[in-house]
Amino acid sequence: MENMDWNDLRFFLGVARTTSLSGASQTLQVSPSTVARRIAALENSLGTHLFVRHATGYFLTDHGRDVLRQAEGIEESMLSLAKGVADLDANVSGIVRLATAETLAVHLIVPALPQLIERYPKLQLEIITGVGMVDLQRYEADLALRLVRPQYGNLVIQKLGTMASAVYGNADYLSRHPATPENPLSDRTFIIWDKAHAHLPTALWLEKHHCDRNPALVTSSVSTQYAAAKAGIGLALLPCFVAVNDRTLIEVIPADKVFSEELWLVTHTDLRASARIRAVVTFLQDILAKASPSFL
Repeated sequence: MENMDWNDLRFFLGVARTTSLSGASQTLQVSPSTVARRIAALENSLGTHLFVRHATGYFLTDHGRDVLRQAEGIEESMLSLAKGVADLDANVSGIVRLATAETLAVHLIVPALPQLIERYPKLQLEIITGVGMVDLQRYEADLALRLVRPQYGNLVIQKLGTMASAVYGNADYLSRHPATPENPLSDRTFIIWDKAHAHLPTALWLEKHHCDRNPALVTSSVSTQYAAAKAGIGLALLPCFVAVNDRTLIEVIPADKVFSEELWLVTHTDLRASARIRAVVTFLQDILAKASPSFL
């Protein structure tokens, strides 16, 4: 019993109700051999035969009928549990204001929003984007997904991961501006941040490595830099999750030779027990987990 896989009960119920491996396989959408293997595993873990195998089908033994009654009770409990969870999801309602960087919103959160909407149809998410800080203390937002850890305030702070960045370039641009193995940046220019954003980690890295001299383009957003790199205007230092699946871009300097930034999820202490807040927090945790290894 210690090694019993409770999922095997689904296969047991399928065979008990159809009296055949093929019938159960159609119901469960698996192969008959898989059904046979799971039934054998269940019988082995219970130490008894549950079916009499016959040319006309699978028929329950006395032990099998006892297991059937108990398995149907477990099935009913699981269905009731699932319905209860679905009812709770359907009752999660209200507005959640999420403050985050535009890049995270456009390339990470918005593409996954259909999942959140489908699960919580009464929940309304408002996304506030921008480089500047939103004051959660004044309830300007309910949640914030930030690259800078708050230093004060009555806040719940959780580290969700580490966002890696790397240098990327369009394949055509790289072929037109060949580099040597010793210097992958030779004869190549960068798309950089404007002076108003010179304090950002990306801008500071470019300045430190003298990549901001004679820029190919100066912009005020990651989205513009990404588009410019795709167009072959120059190299760009971009978050890996933005560029990693774009086949038009090639990694020139990998993330382990550039830098990473910690990603923080922040909410006000008074709101942490809210069902709608917990729903969005779980949603953000899930999509960041799926975005690995861009987020470590």
